[in-house]
Amino acid sequence: MGSGRQVAVFGAYGHTGRFVVAELRERGYAPLLLGRDRDRLLALAQTRPGLDGRQASVDDPISLDRALDGAAAVINCAGPFATTAAPLVEAALRAGIPYVDVAAEIEANVDTFAHFAERARAANIVVVPAMAFYGGLGDLLVTTAMGDWTAADEAHVAYGLSGWHPTAGTLASGTVSGQRRGGRRVRYTGGRLEYHDDALPTLEWPFPAPLGAQEVIGEFSMADIVTVPSHLAIPEVRSYLTAKAAADLSAPDAPTPTAVDERGRSAQTFVVDVLVRSAGTERRMVAAGQDIYAISAPLAVEAVDRILTGRTRTTGVASAGAVFDAPDFLRALAAHLELHTEAR
Repeated sequence: MGSGRQVAVFGAYGHTGRFVVAELRERGYAPLLLGRDRDRLLALAQTRPGLDGRQASVDDPISLDRALDGAAAVINCAGPFATTAAPLVEAALRAGIPYVDVAAEIEANVDTFAHFAERARAANIVVVPAMAFYGGLGDLLVTTAMGDWTAADEAHVAYGLSGWHPTAGTLASGTVSGQRRGGRRVRYTGGRLEYHDDALPTLEWPFPAPLGAQEVIGEFSMADIVTVPSHLAIPEVRSYLTAKAAADLSAPDAPTPTAVDERGRSAQTFVVDVLVRSAGTERRMVAAGQDIYAISAPLAVEAVDRILTGRTRTTGVASAGAVFDAPDFLRALAAHLELHTEAR
């Protein structure tokens, strides 16, 4: 295990990886730049003086071991996670360090829970999948909204995006997920994942002002249907996406994100509206911010910081809401998120 200040970032030259590297540096960590492409890795290292770049490939365990030498933790930002997650978790377990990723792929996250829970717990190592906009943020919001409830009837996570300019990594990961489920869709109902061929419904979701009511695609399942049920007794977990953003995602000529500020964020805005119901009572938690890729960086880095400073509730494979104090975690993101709660 490393000294505590070096954090390896696999896929450091990717879109989200660059945000993670910048966030680590701002918080006083020394990022180790890891990646499969030597040329892209060297180009990034040249723009980040003093940082160490190390080539590594998921099909070469020895290269991963060398790359993680001296690291206190690893953040995996390289998709498709169906390919990268398991080899990186294995390498983290060999190195005896925590692992965090930003995977939005439902099947990849299921695999991480299924294949590594016992081994990570036995090694007293924390593994946190989906520590990102999809999966991690929704789980933190649902957990916070639950408050003192030990169970709920249903949880709804509605994503209000101004638009979606997907990265190449997002599109590649989506393609892999689609192939793994044979083109079927997936939802979490009756306490389990269910694959189906039903058409997704279109409905109206009452987002809070100023966004207001928006047309959304119902059962547009995100990683929340894995993270939330992993630790909360909620048999129905559903997610929704604004129809405009869904159309952008599937457009054949969708543009990639364009930076509009000094942090490299795009102009995209988002509202995540969480509604939890139990015995006729509703609790709501809302988060708003800018750029779904950029927000994944403070989520992942805050997670690593809390793990390395001992502010965790469990070991093994665990979602954000299970391993961290969810309300306190969200408060720590005040510079990046606008939050409010509502009980009805």
